Amino acid sequence: MDNNTPVTVIGLGLMGQALAGAFLGAGHATTVWNRSPQKADGLVAQGATLAPSVAEAIAAAPLVIVCLTDYDAVREVLEPVASALRGKTLVNLTSGHSEGGRQTAEWAAGLGISYLDGAIMAIPPVIGTEHAVLLYGGPEDVFGAHEATLARLGAATHLGADHGLASLYDVALLSIMWGVLNSFLHGVALLETAGVKATTFSPLANQWIGAVTNFVSAYAEQIDEGAYPAHDATINTHWATMVHLIHESKATGVPVELPEFVARLTDRAIAAGHGKDSYAAMIEQFRKPS
Repeated sequence: MDNNTPVTVIGLGLMGQALAGAFLGAGHATTVWNRSPQKADGLVAQGATLAPSVAEAIAAAPLVIVCLTDYDAVREVLEPVASALRGKTLVNLTSGHSEGGRQTAEWAAGLGISYLDGAIMAIPPVIGTEHAVLLYGGPEDVFGAHEATLARLGAATHLGADHGLASLYDVALLSIMWGVLNSFLHGVALLETAGVKATTFSPLANQWIGAVTNFVSAYAEQIDEGAYPAHDATINTHWATMVHLIHESKATGVPVELPEFVARLTDRAIAAGHGKDSYAAMIEQFRKPS
């Protein structure tokens, strides 16, 4: 499809405004709608068209982007005007869950609506730049038809035909983010007891985080193969150093919930016979019980 495809954006929170702004900046005729129309003022000043109704917003473009609070809000807004979406492509960039993505896809298919479920791995200020990554699940031909337009928002990655994959990847990546940030904050709290500032610690923290990515790549292969040779260190070795972290936390008065939780998982892995395996064997503590 032509890369100057007209686009409609429904939902003008901070992210929705950023999405519409990126399309406008790339030269797309952009129609917008929001329950509170005043949120469109800045976009209208940039050249967007404010539709007086959801149905008229949908009618204005073959590609409809929706970014609302949750999947319930999406259905609440779109179901009364679902017939207007027939034959169009709906791209849902609302944060949600895989079940919601698959259910919405079934709803769309029953109405003859082409549907992609997406996840935005970026904050509003970087939408439309190389720093934004957006994930999409749904039919490859639907994604391919609009890939050039969706790329206006940031790097567009198609994950496969399963509409639930975007949300699954989203929460999996957020899990990594919170794990890293919480560990960083725990480290900062420890070092503060010795008068070390977070800004002094952060360069070394970033260097170490970069080094850990090498473990991620190596362990991913072991997990997929189902074999965990300890080329670097055994789980027993990791456990021995966790004891030091717990000791330091208690001695300095820093809460120990995070390291003690990790130690409990490690205890279970060792009890299951993985003490001499690599840390990759810890995956068994996170998998759904068979």
